[in-house]
Amino acid sequence: MVIANNTMDINNKTIESNISTPILTDSAEVEQEFRRVATELATTTSRVFVTGAGGFLGAAICRLLRLQSINVIGFARGHYPELEQLGVTMVQGDISDFSAVKTAMTSCDLVFHVAAKAGVWGSKADYFKINVQGTNNIINACIELAINRLVYTSTPSVTFEGKDEAGIDESEGYAKQFLNEYCRSKAQAEQRILAVSGTQLDGVTPSKKDTLLTVALRPHLIWGPNDPHLVPRVLARARAGKLKLVGKQDKLVDTIYIDNAAYAHILAAVALSKNQPVCAGKAYFLSNDQPITMADMLNNILQCAKLPPISKRVPSSIAYGVGASLEFIFTCLRIKKEPIMTRFVARQLATSHYFDISAAKKDLSYKPVISIKSGMKQLSQWLQQTKC
Repeated sequence: MVIANNTMDINNKTIESNISTPILTDSAEVEQEFRRVATELATTTSRVFVTGAGGFLGAAICRLLRLQSINVIGFARGHYPELEQLGVTMVQGDISDFSAVKTAMTSCDLVFHVAAKAGVWGSKADYFKINVQGTNNIINACIELAINRLVYTSTPSVTFEGKDEAGIDESEGYAKQFLNEYCRSKAQAEQRILAVSGTQLDGVTPSKKDTLLTVALRPHLIWGPNDPHLVPRVLARARAGKLKLVGKQDKLVDTIYIDNAAYAHILAAVALSKNQPVCAGKAYFLSNDQPITMADMLNNILQCAKLPPISKRVPSSIAYGVGASLEFIFTCLRIKKEPIMTRFVARQLATSHYFDISAAKKDLSYKPVISIKSGMKQLSQWLQQTKC
C-alpha cells in the first residue's frame, strides 16, 4: 500500500493530512533540532527525574535528555541496562511508595511524570493506586523537595465519551461518563496536576520562581520503533486473521510518532523554565498534525511488516455488543487478562479522534519534526531488524 495524501470531509471540515511531505528533510536536521532544545533545557536544568523511564515514551525522553549529557534519574519497576549504557541512573521502585519516590527525586530540579497504568482493562483500585496515588506522591515530593517544574503525561482519553472528536481543542471539558477506569483515573490525576500549579514550595523564600509550575500533555496514539503496545498487537492480530476494521465509515484519527512525543515533552519543560510561562497550569493536545483514517494507519503498519492490507469490517454495534459481553464474562469470572474487545475499544475504533493543536504550537513552540511517512520508514527498518 502506498502512503499518499488523504483528504476527507467530516462534519463539513476538510482535513488534508499531507502524509507524503516530510517535515524536516533528513535525519541530520532532526537530530540538530533535538540537540538544540536539549541544549536550551540544559541551561536551566542540571538533574532530571523521569518516572516510567523504562517505558516506550519515558525511554525516548531519556534519550533526548542524554543528547546533551543532562543528568537523568530514571525511575521504573524493572531493570533497564540499555538506559544505563546511555548514562541514565536507574532506580527501581514503585510509584505508589512515597518514601521511595521522594528519596529518588532528591536533588532533581525537573520532573517528567510519564509512569502510568495504561490499557483498557483492570480494577479501579489498581488504576487509582498508580495513576492517582502515584501522581499525588510525585506532586508532594516536588513540594517537599522544592522542585519547581513538573511535566505530566496525560491522554486525550480524559475527554472521550464514545463520540466523534473532530478537531476539538483544550476548551473541551472532561468526559461526564468514562468508559473505563484508565480514563477516569487519568482525568483525576490531570486535574490534580493542573490545580497545584502555583503552589508554594517548602523551605524556600516566597517568590514566583519558588512555586511549583506544572503542565499536562495529551499525546494521542504513540507509535514507532520499540513500540511494545500498538504495533505488536496489530501485527499479532493480523497474522492470526483477527484484525478487522470497525464501522462502515472511515473516520480520521490523530497519531504521534514517538520522537515527536518526546520532543514535545522537552519543549514543554523549556517553556516552563521561562519567566511567567504561559503554559503553566494548562493541558495540551499533541499529535503529528496529520489526521489519517484508521484503515490507512493500520495498513501502513502492516505494509512495514510486509503483511497484506486489511479490508474486512465488523459493524460498530456488533463490536460494542461483543465488548460489553466480554466485559461481563471477564468480570464475573474474575479474569485479569484483557478481553480482545471492550466497549471502550469498540467506540475508539468507530469514532473520529483528531485535535486542534494550535495551543501547543503557540505556547510550547511545538511542531512535529518527523512526518508519518518518515516515521513509517523508520518503523519498517526496525521491524526488519527485530523481526517483530
